[in-house]
Amino acid sequence: MKFFIDGDAFPNLLKPIVLKAIEKYNLETYVMSNKKINIGPSKNIKYIIVEEGADKADDLIVEMTNENDLVITADIPLADRIVSKNALAIDHRGELYDEDNIKQFLAIRNLMQEIRDSGETTKGPAPFSKKDSHNFATQLNNILYKKFKS
Repeated sequence: MKFFIDGDAFPNLLKPIVLKAIEKYNLETYVMSNKKINIGPSKNIKYIIVEEGADKADDLIVEMTNENDLVITADIPLADRIVSKNALAIDHRGELYDEDNIKQFLAIRNLMQEIRDSGETTKGPAPFSKKDSHNFATQLNNILYKKFKS
């Protein structure tokens, strides 16, 4: 299993959680972003800065991802592309995207975009909280435990 982090907009509260998991499971990890992101010191992490442009980091993540890899992203279209490759995707709040739910998440995202494009003002997501961080840690630990238990 390789581990990919969509680094742009990655919450600081999650960095120590992710670093601990990377070290515990010796995960080959790639952090993709448009600017320098630091998760922490680890020989297992490779930082890749992509050129500016829409979806450049997403495209590289999809290109490098294989079946059963894990991607952390809040980008639902990226999660859809990952799930279609039979890989796992979770968001910053611990939501696991899979083939049973990704199309619903994508439809809601697209509907909200249409509403915004029509001039309506919508509320954005709630501020990231410690509860979100806890939910993320629980989901990540569950995925990794299932993958690496002997």
